[in-house]
Amino acid sequence: MSSFTLDARVRLAIALALTIGGRDRFLPPDQEAAARMLGLSGAEIDAACQGRSFDLRTSRALALALAVRAQDGERRNEERARAVRVGIAEEVCSQIESFAARLMAPEPASETKPVHAARN
Repeated sequence: MSSFTLDARVRLAIALALTIGGRDRFLPPDQEAAARMLGLSGAEIDAACQGRSFDLRTSRALALALAVRAQDGERRNEERARAVRVGIAEEVCSQIESFAARLMAPEPASETKPVHAARN
């Protein structure tokens, strides 16, 4: 059984890949602070923002998450097979797919309460 898990470092890398996704945007300070707390170097942060990693299994996890974002079933199946070949368990692949789908889901509209005018 593989020791690869969907740990905090991998979740953050996926979040960076899906939210920053290679666009020329600045990393929000809270995400940078979280990355630094997890021990990611500047190069690792930059790579994650581009959907890449220096670690083979994390690279496969990112590719699978990006395939989920693309909503391309064939690509998703191919990336899942590649992830399994490098030692990521099927269960972890399912966790990666679910996590990526949750990140990409639109946020529910906040419930707004009507504002009543103050009575005199």
